[in-house]
Amino acid sequence: MSTKPVKPFPGAPNQNVKINLQEQDTMKCDSCGNYLFITSFVIKKISAIVSPTGQAGLVPVQVYSCGNCGEVPKQLLESSGLGEKETDN
Repeated sequence: MSTKPVKPFPGAPNQNVKINLQEQDTMKCDSCGNYLFITSFVIKKISAIVSPTGQAGLVPVQVYSCGNCGEVPKQLLESSGLGEKETDN
């Protein structure tokens, strides 16, 4: 492995981009309007049939939930592939 510094590719985007967060949209809870979110996990059950190890397992998927009402914004569920399915339980 070389210890020489790597030159950036010509035309590569500038890595020192400054973003003014005051100009960006702030996400709020759709249910209660709260602006504070906490880290939560959705646990997905993996069948032994589709598991790479051949054994059933549990996979935690990190999401953010409202710090006030606990609701996970639908936008975050859908973008992580965790959109809720309609079931007849």
